[in-house]
Amino acid sequence: MSRSRMTLGMQLLLLQVAIVLTTVVGTGVTAMLIQERQLREGYQDRMIAVAQSVAGLPVILEAFDDADPSETIQPVAEVIRKASDVTYVVVANDLGIRYSHPNPARIGERVSTDPAIPLSGEIYVGTQTGTLGESWRVKVPIFDADGDVVGQVSVGILEAELRADFLGGLGGLLAALAVAALVGVVGSAWIGRVIRRRIYGLEPDEIRAMLETREAMLHGIREGIVAVDEHGRIVLMNDAAARLLAIHDPEQVLGRPVADVLDRELARFIASGEDAETPVLSGERVLLVHGDRVRVQGREIGSIAILRDRTELETTLRELEGAQGLAEGLRAQSHEFSNKLHVVSGLLELGHVDAAIGFIQRVGSGGALSTLDEHDGIADVETAALVLAKRSRAHELGLTLEVEPDSHLDAAVDARERTDLVTVVGNLLDNAVEACVLGGRISISIRDDLEPGKVDVRVDDDGPGVPPERRAAIFEPDVSGKTPAPGKARRGIGLTIVQRVAARLDGSVEVHESPMGGARFLVRLPWHGSGPDRAARAVAEDGSALAGDRR
Repeated sequence: MSRSRMTLGMQLLLLQVAIVLTTVVGTGVTAMLIQERQLREGYQDRMIAVAQSVAGLPVILEAFDDADPSETIQPVAEVIRKASDVTYVVVANDLGIRYSHPNPARIGERVSTDPAIPLSGEIYVGTQTGTLGESWRVKVPIFDADGDVVGQVSVGILEAELRADFLGGLGGLLAALAVAALVGVVGSAWIGRVIRRRIYGLEPDEIRAMLETREAMLHGIREGIVAVDEHGRIVLMNDAAARLLAIHDPEQVLGRPVADVLDRELARFIASGEDAETPVLSGERVLLVHGDRVRVQGREIGSIAILRDRTELETTLRELEGAQGLAEGLRAQSHEFSNKLHVVSGLLELGHVDAAIGFIQRVGSGGALSTLDEHDGIADVETAALVLAKRSRAHELGLTLEVEPDSHLDAAVDARERTDLVTVVGNLLDNAVEACVLGGRISISIRDDLEPGKVDVRVDDDGPGVPPERRAAIFEPDVSGKTPAPGKARRGIGLTIVQRVAARLDGSVEVHESPMGGARFLVRLPWHGSGPDRAARAVAEDGSALAGDRR
């Protein structure tokens, strides 16, 4: 960037100096105008008072009847002029003939300015040029005992004297303005330095480049970024974070407390500024959050969190667990079938054909991997496949997973409803499997025929159950009695996801004591099935992949 242009500090200084000087000059001019007007008004009040007092003196009125009025009026007028500190006091009759004047040679002459206004009974105030020069003057009428105008009194002060008085009072004002201007300039320089220090000495082009780079970086990366200040208020949220946190307009949450915007677990982790990386549940997403404190020049100014979406990874881990379970089941079944083949071979070699046929009929449908018949009522292929996989996993762990005879589920019309149901059923069965011990039993019922547009899921187990005092907390994140193994999906979030899916769909989830001795989970979700005909067609198209032995 070119350094030939004026720096920001110099621009700020010149701008503030210009503002200060403009303000000072404007204030000074206004003050001088006010002072000049006050000076004139003060002289005007004095001249009116002097003129009216002279016009009302009895000695002046009586002198008008003398043969030579000036002999009486001139001495009186001069005494008053000197005592009042005015330039002149001139008394004239109704013809404009002077009876007094600072220059005695002018006595007996006609006045040099028009006396029409005072002779009409009015008071005149203004600037006129007379024998002594330009002056600020007042003219008042002289009334006799009958109220008739018999003359005028003119009192004035030269404009030169007014200007001298005005300029004489400007010294203090100009000194005050100079001090104010100096203080303003020094203050402007100090403010400029403070501002430069606050922005770390950066120039506008540098600030703009940094801002553009920051915006491009924040909104271009896939990871979400959330920053809070030392008071726990959100100061930054990029587009990726808003998408992960289901916030439509990130600008609307800036400045708000993080606890009012985000889930409690995530808000607590971000506000703590803990330097760690941990999976956190936000809504129905599992986020990998890396937090850290933000320090500028050794001072903590807040904390920042980087969010990565682990929802797909968590789902993959769960699917991997299921796949591993199926593989173990297949391996066990292969071993089982090998033993059965040896038995059949031995019976045939011994000539016991009927016994071999009976053995085949007796054990032909067993094994770790079993099937669900279409008569079991679960016509939705993905849901049936999920139950089949979970039952195989349970069998491999030494558990029994039963599908209730009253189950009924038509194939889904809306793929999103199917996805939500699979999520709920999978998490409920995972929770039941984890709760049971070797030899335990699990029961599941899925029915969409109890209420139109709804599906009810009931899962029972014979595990330890959920005490009444913990039934509300069981849906909170990380409420689990087991620690996840390395590489396994995080525990303690399955039931939280179930509860949040139900809440998003305006459904319901409840936990009670099961007749089997453990826990019973009841979930109701929206469901729109395709009906018996389409369900049967879906079953036919997908073969006999649907689920299990009726127990």
